[in-house]
Amino acid sequence: MENNTGNTIDKNQVNDLFNKLSSWQSRGYFLNHDEIFTKAIIRGLLFNETRYGYQSCPCRLASGVKSKDLDIICPCDYRDADIAEYGACLCGLYISKKAYLNKEKIKPAPERRPLKELNNKINHMENNKKQLADLSHPVWRCQVCGYICARDGAPDICPICGATKDRFQRFI
Repeated sequence: MENNTGNTIDKNQVNDLFNKLSSWQSRGYFLNHDEIFTKAIIRGLLFNETRYGYQSCPCRLASGVKSKDLDIICPCDYRDADIAEYGACLCGLYISKKAYLNKEKIKPAPERRPLKELNNKINHMENNKKQLADLSHPVWRCQVCGYICARDGAPDICPICGATKDRFQRFI
């Protein structure tokens, strides 16, 4: 995957972060048992790190200003509550011990981020029209779970909740 700085996120970077996060199992944090899915989320974290300088959740809209995105830097402020209530965090990277041990299918958690915070991020981006004009791809948002991705067209299936292409809306 190439990021907007022209750098490529290679397999070794993904594997290194995967191994680091997997070691947190001894602290009670379990990665999604679907390794392909998990590594795709990790690739998104690394992409955001090169884009913004911090690993913001790839399933949320970051403003690009670290002080405004502290709540969504992985592991986000909402992870523990999501795992306790839904068995997984919003992006599905972290799951409950029960879901991990039983290899349960993960259900999407709803967005917990306060709407005011999200609106502040959107307003910040709208005020920076140059940043929006410089995007290399349109941004698509899943209307079911809020997953956001930048690509030429909406994905056929949402990687978070499984919604079909018709449930995506052009966001930016």
